[in-house]
Amino acid sequence: MTSEYKQIHHHQDILRITDDEQNVIEGNLTIPKTIDKDVKGIVIFAHGSGSSRHSLRNKYVAKVLNDVGIATLLIDLLTSEEEKVDDYTREHRFNIKLLARRLLAATDWISQNEKYRNLKIGYFGASTGAAASLVAAAERSNLVYAIVSRGGRPDLADSDILNNIESPTLLIVGEKDEQVIELNEMALKQLTKIEKKKKIVIIPKATHLFEEPGTLEEVAKVASGWFQCFFLENKK
Repeated sequence: MTSEYKQIHHHQDILRITDDEQNVIEGNLTIPKTIDKDVKGIVIFAHGSGSSRHSLRNKYVAKVLNDVGIATLLIDLLTSEEEKVDDYTREHRFNIKLLARRLLAATDWISQNEKYRNLKIGYFGASTGAAASLVAAAERSNLVYAIVSRGGRPDLADSDILNNIESPTLLIVGEKDEQVIELNEMALKQLTKIEKKKKIVIIPKATHLFEEPGTLEEVAKVASGWFQCFFLENKK
C-alpha cells in the first residue's frame, strides 16, 4: 500500500490509564513521525467481544492509519482481572456502559494531555466496541470527529443514543455477514442527526472476521479515507 508520507518511524508508548473508579486499563499509543506532515488526529480502538489491544486485525488497521499520519491508541477496555473473569463468564464483553466508560477515560486522557490535547479524536469500534464507541461519542460530541465500526453491533446502543449521534459514522460489514448487515442497516436509519455524514459499506466476499484475502485491506482503506476526510473538518 502506497502513502504520500515519507515515513521515518513511529513512536510507541504503553499507557496505563486510571478511570474514575481507580481501575487501570492499558493501551498501546503510536504517534507517527513524518518529515513533511503534521499528525492529522488520533483514533482510539474499542475492541470487540473477547478481544484485546493485541488483536491482529486491529493492529493491521492501526498500522495503515499510522502510515498516513494518524496516531492510534489500542486500548484494553477491561482490566486484567476483568478479562480473566470474562473469559469464563462473558459477563463484561456485552456490558456496553462499562466499555463506554473506559473508552471515555481514554478519550479524556487524550484531551487533557498537554502533548496530545490538540489532536482530533476518532473511534474505531469492532463488535461490541462499536456500540461502546457510539455511547461514548454521544457524551463527548464536542471531541469526537469520526466513528468507524468494523463488523460492529451498533444496535446494542440504545435508540436514544443513536438518534443523538453527531459524529460522522461509517459502518463496515462483510457481505456474507447477513445478520449483522441487517442489524447495521437498522442502526443506520436511527442516526437521524447525521443524514449526510453516515454510510454503510459492504465488503464483498467478507465474513464477520474479514479473514478472506484482501478484505481486511479494504476495511483499512475505507476507514483511513473516512478519518482523513473528517479530521479535516472543524467543530461548529
